[in-house]
Amino acid sequence: MAVALTFVSATESAQKKAPPMPQKAVVCAACHGSAGVSTVPNTPSLARQQAEFLVLQLFLMREGLRAVPEMKGMLNGWSDADLESVGAYYASQAAPASGSKRDPKLHARGAQIARAMGCGICHLDDYTGQRQVPRLANQREDYLASAMKAYRDNRRTGADTNMNGIMQGMSDADVHALAHYFANQ
Repeated sequence: MAVALTFVSATESAQKKAPPMPQKAVVCAACHGSAGVSTVPNTPSLARQQAEFLVLQLFLMREGLRAVPEMKGMLNGWSDADLESVGAYYASQAAPASGSKRDPKLHARGAQIARAMGCGICHLDDYTGQRQVPRLANQREDYLASAMKAYRDNRRTGADTNMNGIMQGMSDADVHALAHYFANQ
């Protein structure tokens, strides 16, 4: 019995290993990092992001339904299988660590706003996301603030219009507090 359990455990470990970087993802690494942790300002980290979310966003960008100027033309010629392999690759990478220094007062304010807004309902209580809902935990703070302002100001459409309504009326200070809180999980 112990031998069988050891074999199953070893097999499960082998299956959980990260897939190799797909050839199509090489171009992604320039901005998003080879392991999915971005060092480029206002550019999201893709590591441990939900695969379904990544595939959906790549699809929307490829089809011209989500305008991201930096991505214009990058997905030309990509098949659905390419989108899926890149999504699976980045989803399998280790989650990023917080990239900013925690400000206790700002963090507490962000936590208060996140609870009041019910952010954990969709993004889960630990903000790791689920299925087509993105991971917010330890995402780049500058990117989070930029994305939330774009939702608030109706400049980001084609992804999830619910976020446009949720962010409506948020002050820059509250957006900054939320971004700081999510980036420092």
